[in-house]
Amino acid sequence: MSNILYSYLLKNFLKTFFILICIFYGFGVILNLFEEIEFFKNINVSIFKPLILTSILIPSILIKLLPFIVFISSMWFMLKIRNNKDLLTLKVFGLSNLKIFFILAFSSFILGWIILFLVNPLTSSLSKYYEKSKSSYARDIDHLVTFNRNGLWIKENLENGSRIISASKTKKNTLLDVSIYHLDDRSNLIEKIISKNADIENYEWILNDTAIFTIVDGIFEKKEIDLLKIDSIYNYEKITSLFKNFDTMSFLDLLFNYDSLLNKGYSENFLKQSLHSLLSLPFFLFLMTALASILTMNTLKKSNNFRFIIVGLILTVLIFYLKDLSIALGQTDRLPLILSIWSPVIALSFFIFIGVLQINEK
Repeated sequence: MSNILYSYLLKNFLKTFFILICIFYGFGVILNLFEEIEFFKNINVSIFKPLILTSILIPSILIKLLPFIVFISSMWFMLKIRNNKDLLTLKVFGLSNLKIFFILAFSSFILGWIILFLVNPLTSSLSKYYEKSKSSYARDIDHLVTFNRNGLWIKENLENGSRIISASKTKKNTLLDVSIYHLDDRSNLIEKIISKNADIENYEWILNDTAIFTIVDGIFEKKEIDLLKIDSIYNYEKITSLFKNFDTMSFLDLLFNYDSLLNKGYSENFLKQSLHSLLSLPFFLFLMTALASILTMNTLKKSNNFRFIIVGLILTVLIFYLKDLSIALGQTDRLPLILSIWSPVIALSFFIFIGVLQINEK
């Protein structure tokens, strides 16, 4: 009998969750489609292109909204079984409030880990494809910045040609082992600059221990100088900001390639924030399901669902606001970054613990 009851709870809870996922996905597609159509309105592409790009973008947005979606689905499911007397029936057959709470909350917790290991890598790949596709159609792109196994590569369009810059890696505000290639408007190499390091804190780069190779009559002429200044459209902050898209960094990449990403020049704070934000997801799902259970299991009486949902939404918005505020404090070094990510989880856990004690007495 217990297995039948557990199966009933899990099946219907997950069914409610996936219904909410589909609803949010549909709304997301409708809302974002207008933005994609506006982007492509003067570009000769198929009508399906905006729809395809929208479809592959929304899953990554849904992962950000998962705590909210889990809370709504938990609230919806709990109100449903309470109002149709199924909750009373479950208690008659021996399931206490505490057992029902743990079944649903741990289901959300396990669901969070499944999403991190199986779904998140897929959504990250889709986000990368989305960004590459949008970049290829962007009319104002006159540059290229990318990290790969060979380090950092930058392309800038100049007034009479272009410039290609490569560096083995970044370290704080500095590029190491820098090579700069100046090309004319026909992509012919006219100058090569090699430097041990370049200070790129500002838009005026300062290159140290520099060798300049200029082509004169088909022959490279070398000139060595201690310090060289060049103007660029990039500085360190602008370059690193291009790689702070949380959606394109999968949980598995962060987990298994953390040191490699750090050596490539990714900001340590950004990697820490990304990794711990994802790690906290299953715990947030557990707590949001717990919060919905506490709000709905205090009584077996049928009640107005609308009132409960409004109260729940206000609480969720408040939790999300405090979570973002805490992370902002971590980003500005007013709190340790890791503590700022986990402190909302810890604070909410204390509140949930008190609530669980109360519903266990019902």
